[in-house]
Amino acid sequence: MYKNQQSLGIFYAIIAFLFWGLVPIYFKQVSTVAPLEVLIHRVIFSVIVLTIMLTIAKQFHLIKPILKTPKALKYLFLSAILVSLNWLIFIYAISQDKILEASLGYYINPLISIFFGYIFFKENLSKYQKIAIFIATISVVIQLFTLGKLPLISIGLAISFALYGVVRKKVNIASLPGLFIETLLLFPFALIYLGYLIYTNNSAILTADSYIVWMLSLAGIITVLPLLWFNSATIRINISTLGMLQYIGPSVAFLVAIFIYDEPLNTAKIFTFILIWFSLTLFSIDSIKNK
Repeated sequence: MYKNQQSLGIFYAIIAFLFWGLVPIYFKQVSTVAPLEVLIHRVIFSVIVLTIMLTIAKQFHLIKPILKTPKALKYLFLSAILVSLNWLIFIYAISQDKILEASLGYYINPLISIFFGYIFFKENLSKYQKIAIFIATISVVIQLFTLGKLPLISIGLAISFALYGVVRKKVNIASLPGLFIETLLLFPFALIYLGYLIYTNNSAILTADSYIVWMLSLAGIITVLPLLWFNSATIRINISTLGMLQYIGPSVAFLVAIFIYDEPLNTAKIFTFILIWFSLTLFSIDSIKNK
């Protein structure tokens, strides 16, 4: 029974990360819409989808105690800001043909998370983890000197999601109810901004064709579905296995950027990715040794 559950967990993890790797294709479909408007549709429709999911799962009883806890709400409001910032940067990256830079951010993210674990939770860093973080830092410095600018999208995605993980670890609330409250806290702001766009006749709902409007309405499902698969994986397999599988997402996005959207891969970018892959290999070997 355990092996069957573990195999099912690996399956859920693979399809979740494959889905996340292919998500840029979805956001390309709505790239003519301003990133901030795409974000508010993602928030609004996520609330709708999560309400349905919580009703089906009969988990609404978990919401009330959280809403009565000021400390939990404070942390969830902060995590809501961080996850919305992460979503906004990602949506912007796709609209600006920077999928490679976005995938680099999600490669760097685990290493940033390790560093934040050391800073915020006093978690010990192994020798290999220190080397991996150092190599990742060198790769960013190389980008700065060869391209003349920092890979801000990569850094923004990595840091915002790592900080999101820190905050969620502090509040320690189940993923589905937590995400519902996060999006619920953003919901009024999203509705107000959407109302403003409609009032000023600048909303894609009024100006875009029916295909774009239909695609925007799918934003909630696109957000929640892989999260449900991910949650199903986390309860069936260990964290180290999940950590190894998470590289499927940025790897698929990397291939999507090159082979579907023909994003340029110059020498500096290739060298940067090689360094990151090497650092992640060290990290993975260290994880296996200490399993």
